[in-house]
Amino acid sequence: MARYITIALDKRGVSCRARLLDAEAPRTCEAVWDALPQSGSAYHAKYARNEVYTLVPPFANPKPGRENPTVTPIPGDVVYFGFEAWEIGNPAYGYEDDSEAHSDQGATDLAIFYGRNNLLINGDAGWVPGNVFATIEEGLAEMAAAAQDLWLRGVEGETLSFSRA
Repeated sequence: MARYITIALDKRGVSCRARLLDAEAPRTCEAVWDALPQSGSAYHAKYARNEVYTLVPPFANPKPGRENPTVTPIPGDVVYFGFEAWEIGNPAYGYEDDSEAHSDQGATDLAIFYGRNNLLINGDAGWVPGNVFATIEEGLAEMAAAAQDLWLRGVEGETLSFSRA
């Protein structure tokens, strides 16, 4: 039986429903499912293009490792990234001082992709593959419109939340 999660941009009052890809990414799905709900400040990607994400404390123990990885996510992909502290704490990235980006434990990045032509590459680190663990099946158009609003008007005060549906 399929499992679903709800992903929301809380301030904008928009959400979508995504189906977990248990067959393709079983370890990642289990780690995320067991850690829900998760919520944090929303960010719009600088480099990857059509991505909205949040950084939360690491929760996977053990870490899932590479599973259903991609560097070219498509619209509707929901992606897990596990970062060590040295990978994202660069002051040039613009994260607030109290952000999970600056945690000594590193951070987990939970992301949604809402448009085409995404490329997961970072000028400092190179390729940044992520685990595709879910696919958005309902509400992608509404999330895409809200994500564009984030890009145009800013993310201040917005949170991205993940919960069991």
